[in-house]
Formats: sequence, structure tokens, C-alpha cells
Amino acid sequence: MTPADVVGVVVGAVVVVLTVLSAIATVVVPRGEPVRLTNAVFRVSRKLFELRSDVLRHDYERRDRAMSKFAPVTLIGLAFVWLTAVLLGFTGIFHGFADGVGWAYAFEASGSSLMTLGFVAVDGVDLHIVAFAEAGLGLLLLALLITYLPTMYAAFSRREALVTRTSISAGTPPTPWALIERYHRIAGFDRLEAQLWTPWTGGFVDIEESHTSLSALALFRSPQPHRSWITAAGCILDTAALLQSSVEGYDDSRAQLTMRAGFLSLRAIADHHGVAHDPDPSPDDPISITRDEWEQVLDDLAAIGVPIVADRDEAWRAFRGWRVNYDAVLLGLAEFTMAPYAPWSADRSPPIRLPRSA
Repeated sequence: MTPADVVGVVVGAVVVVLTVLSAIATVVVPRGEPVRLTNAVFRVSRKLFELRSDVLRHDYERRDRAMSKFAPVTLIGLAFVWLTAVLLGFTGIFHGFADGVGWAYAFEASGSSLMTLGFVAVDGVDLHIVAFAEAGLGLLLLALLITYLPTMYAAFSRREALVTRTSISAGTPPTPWALIERYHRIAGFDRLEAQLWTPWTGGFVDIEESHTSLSALALFRSPQPHRSWITAAGCILDTAALLQSSVEGYDDSRAQLTMRAGFLSLRAIADHHGVAHDPDPSPDDPISITRDEWEQVLDDLAAIGVPIVADRDEAWRAFRGWRVNYDAVLLGLAEFTMAPYAPWSADRSPPIRLPRSA
């Protein structure tokens, strides 16, 4: 074996090991750790999809349909990248161990072993060991992907059930004032604990776990084009903040726990995807909601009989103190996921501003 062959074997082995570790970290490791190869594939794929979506910028329905394919196509592309990297890595290994053969033979032998086709014969115990190892790794990667997809879609289904339930009371796009109005007129605020706070507290825990360990989930779009997990989450958090700060006599510790579960979940997902935000904001930090916007919502709610607190200055300080915990991270994730229009979230996350749905 010449020095060049040794280098080829070493480089090939490093490529194979790093690829397999990348696949294991992406699919098996429960801790949501950033994986360079996976992140690079998603970045490249996103750029390609954004090139097409820019052409459709003024047609949101078509743009959403185009972006809805982004995460699924990228997942399949990721499996292709894993297999290609293993193929090329073992090509270097075959070339180093098989004396006097060219790169074409090494490539064919690697492909034959990876796909378990066996159309290229190899001689010698060392080459048989290499072929067996590559065939086993190829099957392992495919098995990981096959088990990965059902787990991901189960988590996706749980998330979308929450989003759909929220749209029933909050509308599409969801707004906290619509949700408060419906519960005031139909169900009563006493039912919020069972129908909203408890499901969403558990939902935020589930979303944090699934969207960091299965990171592609954050980019899976809802089946309905004007729904989104991030705008639904923002609506729930704003509803709790409005009720706690601005509605006379409303003080529910379960709503506060839902808000805490929500902003901790969004921060964890933002950290995993590298979305910038202040991890410890001050209650006096500015927020994206203006006081005039907030006042208008309170006036509209008062007009339908919702009891609004008399001291609006204190209520505004309380609302700001709650909203600041999730304001930046909510807008950042709305931009990152290219969320559809929704007031107080995707409508103010630059540089993407989408037209309001009918």
C-alpha cells in the first residue's frame, strides 16, 4: 500500500465515521444538538426553495405550497447525502486496499456493497470485510430513516391537533382578542383551564422536546396554508398575557404556567436553530406591540362586555412584562419558519411580510 493509498483509506474512513455520527446525532440522540452536516443540507435546500418562493412572493397560496415541500424534500435529500458520503468514503478505502485497481473499480465496488447488489466481485479477506462493513452501514442508515419518519409524523400530528383546536376558538389567522371574545360570549373564562391552559402547557413541553430532538419539525408547515404552530403559540401566549394583565378579576396561576412553559419552549427551539434573542430580557425592554395597538384591543373587548381593568397604565406595564419574555423569540421563529400572516407575530417579523388572508 503506497502512502497515497494510506491517505485515501484514512480520509475515506474519516468521512464514513463523521457521516455515521452525523446520522446518529440527527436521528437517534435524544438531545437536540446541532449537527453540521444536517444543518448544511438544510441551509442549502432552504436557499434553493427561497429562490423559487421569491418568484411567488405576491401569491401566498402558491408560495406556501412551494415551501410546504421544503422540509420533506430536504429530509429525503439528507438521506441521499448520507449515502453518497458513505459511498465516496468507502471508494477511498477500496482503492487503498485493492492493489493496482483504478478509481472506477473502487467506486463500483463501493456502490455494489452499499446497495447490497453484489455485482462487483472482491477478492481477499480484507476487501470482504470492507464490503460487509459498508453493506451493514448502508442498511443501518436506511433503517434509521425508516424509523425516523414515523416518529416525526407522530409528533407533527400531535402539534397540528393543538393548532387546529386553537383555530376553532381563535380563528384563522389566530388572534387573542377573537379567542377572548368567543370564551366570553360562549364558554366562559372558567373553562379556559381545561380547554386551553392544560392542553397547551403539555403541548409546549411536547413541542420543545420534539422540535429540538427532531429539528426538521419546526419547518414542517401545517396542512392548512394559513395555519402555523408558531402563530398559534403566539396567540395562546398573548391571550394569557392579556387576561392576566388587563381583564378585571382574572388571575389564574395555570395561565401563568402556560406562559412560562411557552416562552421556555420557544427559547429552546430558537437556541437549537440559532435564532437570535435575549435569553434574559428586562421587564422594561421594548416590545414590538405598541401601546396604541394594545389600547385598541382593550377598547374592542370592553365594547362587547369584557371587564377591563381601570388602571390601564399598570395594566400596560404588566402586559409588557409578560410579552417581553417571548416577544423577540416569537418574531424570530415566525421569520425563520416563514409563518403565514397573523397579528402580533408574523405581521411584524422582517424581512418577510405576508399579505393578510381573507
